[in-house]
Amino acid sequence: MNEELVHAGYSVFHDTMADMTFPEIELAAKADAVTLWGLGVIEEHGPHLPLATDVYVPLAILRLARRLLARRGIESLIVPPLYWGINHATGRFAGSFLLRPAVMIELMTDVFSSLKKDGFSRVFCLSGHGDAAHNQTILDGIRQGSRAAGINVRMIVKPAAAARFGFPASDPHLALTAVPPESPARYVDVHAGDWETSLVWAVYPDVVRSELIAGLVPTNYGPDDLAEWRQGGEHAVRKTPLGYLGDPAAADRARGQALLKEEANLVADAVAAALGT
Repeated sequence: MNEELVHAGYSVFHDTMADMTFPEIELAAKADAVTLWGLGVIEEHGPHLPLATDVYVPLAILRLARRLLARRGIESLIVPPLYWGINHATGRFAGSFLLRPAVMIELMTDVFSSLKKDGFSRVFCLSGHGDAAHNQTILDGIRQGSRAAGINVRMIVKPAAAARFGFPASDPHLALTAVPPESPARYVDVHAGDWETSLVWAVYPDVVRSELIAGLVPTNYGPDDLAEWRQGGEHAVRKTPLGYLGDPAAADRARGQALLKEEANLVADAVAAALGT
C-alpha cells in the first residue's frame, strides 16, 4: 500500500488533537494552525462495511489532506471526529444511532467555543455522511456556533452536494471544492456500494467483511428509487433490505487508494483557496 495511506490502526483519535499534549496544542495555536473536523455518523453500511464507515472515511481524507497542506506551508490539526449525527434514511436499521439536530448544534457550538478558547481562529468541517438532514444540521451548527464562539468556520462541500442540500453557493460558511471528475453511471451508487467499499477496503481492510463482497448483487436503481430510499423508515428497508444501495461487488482496493487521494486533494485545495494561499 502507498506509504501516504498507512496509518496506525483504526483509533478515531489517531493523528488528531486527542493524541497530542496540551503544550503541543498551545504551540500549534500560536503558529496559527487551522483546525480540520470530520463529522460522521454511526449507521448501518450493509453486511460488509462497519457502522463507523462515515467516520473512518472523512478521517482518512483529512489525514492525507493535512499532509498535503503541510507541503504548502499550511499547518493544521485534526479535531477528534463527531460520530453522533442525523440518520434519516437508515434510521430504521439496527446499528443506526439517532441524534436530535438541536443536540448536535449545541455540541458543535461548544466544540467551536473550546477551540476559540485555546486560540484557534479557523475551522474547516468535512461531512462523512450524505444524509441531507445531517448536512443541513452541520451548516446550521456552523452558522450558530461560529457566531456564538466568535470563530471563522466553513464547511467543505462539493458543488453538486451543496445544491442538493439547498445551500446557496454564496454562503460565507461554505468552502466549495472544485468539481471532481465523474464517470457516467447507469445506476445510482450512494451507500455502501462501489465507491465507499473501495475506499474503506483500501484504507481499513481489517474491518471489511471482504469474504462477503463478491456475493452482493447490485441494486441497479435509478433516481426514482433513490428518492424513495431517501424517505427513510420502511421505504429504505423495502428498497435496500441488505442495507446497501449500489454495487459493492465492483469495489477495487487499488481504485480506493486513488479515490482517497482525489478526495484529499479536493479538500486541501478548498482549504488553501479559502485561506487565500
